[in-house]
Amino acid sequence: MQKEHGCVLDLAHIPAFANLRSMGDGRGVIARERRGIAVATVMARKGQSAALAAAVKEQFDINLPLGPHGSGSDAMSFLGTGPGRWLVTHDAGTPRFVDSLAQQLDSLASVVEQSDGVGLLRLSGPALLEVLAKGVAIDLSATAFPAGSVAVTQIAHMGVTLWKVDEAPTIHIAVARSMAGSFLHWLEASAAVAGLVVDS
Repeated sequence: MQKEHGCVLDLAHIPAFANLRSMGDGRGVIARERRGIAVATVMARKGQSAALAAAVKEQFDINLPLGPHGSGSDAMSFLGTGPGRWLVTHDAGTPRFVDSLAQQLDSLASVVEQSDGVGLLRLSGPALLEVLAKGVAIDLSATAFPAGSVAVTQIAHMGVTLWKVDEAPTIHIAVARSMAGSFLHWLEASAAVAGLVVDS
């Protein structure tokens, strides 16, 4: 069906957290949307986990994590989200990265494009853990959730994937685009006292 020019909104080109704004007077939480990031789900094919790990190491020099851990860097990360399942993020300077990834891992894993359906936030600040504790049911302290840890969980009944980058602390959060507005509303309300600052 032909679409009239100018009548269809292309959500892929609208940032998921376009309405992110500073709240309050403090700097308790510092937020930045991670834009232009390619996102994919990778699922190992039956009996191919070891071969997949070898291929990821050879192709990207990344040790494929086993369990709820992340491996890589801001440029490219593999995040363990379940048995034989990873969320991959890539600073998408390479056009059609997910298509390329699917070709590279073709016989070893299924690769599903997620870039247009997920919003990514980078959160830090001295009050971050206190603010997240208002909605997260897991302990995010350095002892229970050290740097490199990944959790597929809920924040205020919204499904999220979060991973701790460092003990500053810095935490990256992936939220379904359809829930981005609700998540922002929760974050603004929860961080209002400590202060929410947008880092552009």
